[in-house]
Amino acid sequence: MSETPTDERDVVRIDFGFRRELAEKIEGNLAGFCYQCGACVGDCPATTYGTTFNPREVMLKVLYGLGSELLTEDSVLWHCTNCYNCHERCPQEVKPVEVIISLKNMLADKGFYPGPVEKVIKTFETTGRTTPQSAATDRQRERFGLPPLAPVPMDEIRKLIE
Repeated sequence: MSETPTDERDVVRIDFGFRRELAEKIEGNLAGFCYQCGACVGDCPATTYGTTFNPREVMLKVLYGLGSELLTEDSVLWHCTNCYNCHERCPQEVKPVEVIISLKNMLADKGFYPGPVEKVIKTFETTGRTTPQSAATDRQRERFGLPPLAPVPMDEIRKLIE
């Protein structure tokens, strides 16, 4: 039998450096246990409502180490709602949502995030809360018998941010 020469375009090169970098941000090499069954897609609201987001495809790109396709300025990762449905459905306990959150953190480290996320970040950096506190918030809390919100220790938060 004669061997057919391999076309260079057919060769997949796995970027293990990217996979190691991601593994440092989450519980080790969780993605390595993904066997692409697709259970994560079945109950994913981001996939269901017609976006280009697909947790199975994200996990496949992670397995191949295709960080350059995931960590882009207009990344599809921001479509993930962090609902944890994929985590609950995964038979391998891979925790796809944790992988995706770590990837989002890597995007934020590069300064790649959509405007609404930037607004939440700025609000947190100035107030210590992810949503602004208002008189309406105070009235709602009182209506439900909740105590007023405690002051945020901004000096501690600033130290943590630094």
